[in-house]
Amino acid sequence: MQLFDRLKSHAAPQWADYTQHAFVEQLGTGKLPLACFKHYLVQDYLFLIQFARAYALGIYKSPTVADMRHSLEGVKAILDVELELHIEICGKWGMQREEIEKAPEDTPTMAYTRFVLDAGMAGDLLDLQAALAPCILGYAEIGKNLQGAGCDHPENPYQRWIQEYAGEGYQELASGFEAWFEATGAQVLTDARYPRVLSLFEKACRLESDFWQMGLNAAN
Repeated sequence: MQLFDRLKSHAAPQWADYTQHAFVEQLGTGKLPLACFKHYLVQDYLFLIQFARAYALGIYKSPTVADMRHSLEGVKAILDVELELHIEICGKWGMQREEIEKAPEDTPTMAYTRFVLDAGMAGDLLDLQAALAPCILGYAEIGKNLQGAGCDHPENPYQRWIQEYAGEGYQELASGFEAWFEATGAQVLTDARYPRVLSLFEKACRLESDFWQMGLNAAN
């Protein structure tokens, strides 16, 4: 069994809580309150800034030039694509980049981003990848599932978000990350080390669920 499939299997409850969260379901039906999506999107922008730093840390932690290039592609995808998607959507509400970047980080945002950075600082490239994987690969799965269920129709106010993560560009990015993750695991993972990798993966899934819940709580 591939490493990612093994982790999803052993962390099945956490993975399901994350990828099938009520926030995701309401986003798919289009019934998610706009206030929830706005708060999530601003916080996700701030999250991605730290995520880009985590990928940059991956360059430092990379044992080969090929690994460094994979990390660099992650940095570029965030800075050149994902952040701009957020600006595009927020711009429809009259929110400018400067306003978004000055927004305060919510507690779940701080908890998640610092966890990922700490995992990379304290460990090696595989530890960092295990902490990154739920976000990168989970969004690809969520986007693909929502599109497969026909949720990306014009009447859904969140069509653009779904299409971005279901789209060929992001799906290719996620596939590339998964192959990179598997290759790293094949080189350095041992049976004795697996519980730590699984723990990092599980924690990241729980923090992803907390991130969705933060969005839902914005309606209160």
